Amino acid sequence: MTSSRQEVGQKTGSSRHGAAFWIVAAVFTVALAFSTVPTPLYPLYQRQDGFSSFTITVIFAAYAIGVITALLLAGHVSDWTGRKRMLLAGLASEAIAGVLFLVWSELPGLILARFLTGAGIGLITATATAYLLELHSAHRPGGTRTRFEVVSAAANLGGLGTGTLIAGALAEWVRSPLHTPYEVFLVLLALGAVAVATLPETVTAPAQRPAYRPQRPRVAGNDKLAYLIAAVGVFVPFAVFGLFTSLAPSFVAGTLHHPSRFLAGLVIFLVIGMGAATQALSGLMSPRQRYLLGMVALAAGLPLLVAGMNLPSLWVFLAGGMIAGAGAGIQFKTSVSSIAQIAAPHERGEALAGIFLIGYVGLAVPALGMGLATQAVPATTAVIWFAGAILVLLAGVAVLHSRRQARLSA
Repeated sequence: MTSSRQEVGQKTGSSRHGAAFWIVAAVFTVALAFSTVPTPLYPLYQRQDGFSSFTITVIFAAYAIGVITALLLAGHVSDWTGRKRMLLAGLASEAIAGVLFLVWSELPGLILARFLTGAGIGLITATATAYLLELHSAHRPGGTRTRFEVVSAAANLGGLGTGTLIAGALAEWVRSPLHTPYEVFLVLLALGAVAVATLPETVTAPAQRPAYRPQRPRVAGNDKLAYLIAAVGVFVPFAVFGLFTSLAPSFVAGTLHHPSRFLAGLVIFLVIGMGAATQALSGLMSPRQRYLLGMVALAAGLPLLVAGMNLPSLWVFLAGGMIAGAGAGIQFKTSVSSIAQIAAPHERGEALAGIFLIGYVGLAVPALGMGLATQAVPATTAVIWFAGAILVLLAGVAVLHSRRQARLSA
């Protein structure tokens, strides 16, 4: 009788963790989607308040600083405080940002709202990724990590792309384009917080809490070269997406003279969505095959993207972005999976926070660099510089990857 009860309890617990896995994935997607809501709306803010392109760069910088600050100060804390608590804190930060977008649309309010949005993402990203892995393992003990790899990566990139699409559509077809998108997401964030509050916790608080220290990029496991390759494999995709999302709205509205906010959101969605789709489709490939495919797609897509800006041609620009986005998605998935695999459970949140810290630095650099560079040179010239720098970085890490493969096969 006791054995039967234990079996029922195990099945119930496993089923509960399985449902929790999908709830966290959905909440993760919503949180990431909210972070990109303002992207297709920036031209509207520019027309309303007379912002310059450089001012938009400053607003984006506030978001990046918020992400990096939260990752440095608290991205790893969920390893001992629990995943739920940190996830709820991140959702609360985003909700406050949403309210600020509604009530304070002047420049100081936008900067503060973007900083708080970034802070929320910094709290959520590593926490949700570690939470998904632990819920997956509890639901399918002894199983492969394929579901976790596909879902966690798709939630991340899929959320980023979905936010721009929804915001662009609402901005195009509703009467209050600078209010309705935030109102919709405030409801979704509130529902997500209620759902998270009901989930099982996967972290057992240690008897003695570790001494607090800020997060820093930390080598997980003993393979330093693998960590370096994974770090670049996260930095480059974020840099590519940062470059594209900072270019697309102004390129569509300015160079192409097309005012559609939906088109701006759709273009970004297609590029980031391609990254999410290729993550799922590459699930049957080996890590080495995925890595090589990602490198080739990135190397082919970036020059095409630059050509689309110089022609100018929306279709060439979009094709280059989608090819590069596909490569970036595969690289991102491979790198995050590598870190999650080599990190011990008690350091998993910290290791992922460190790698996402590197990624969000990559997201900030192109946007900030483009904003500064375009003060001195044409945007097309600045894009050539940044695309060239990313290609050089790819070439360098490809050499390191080849050396590691040779060492492992020796």
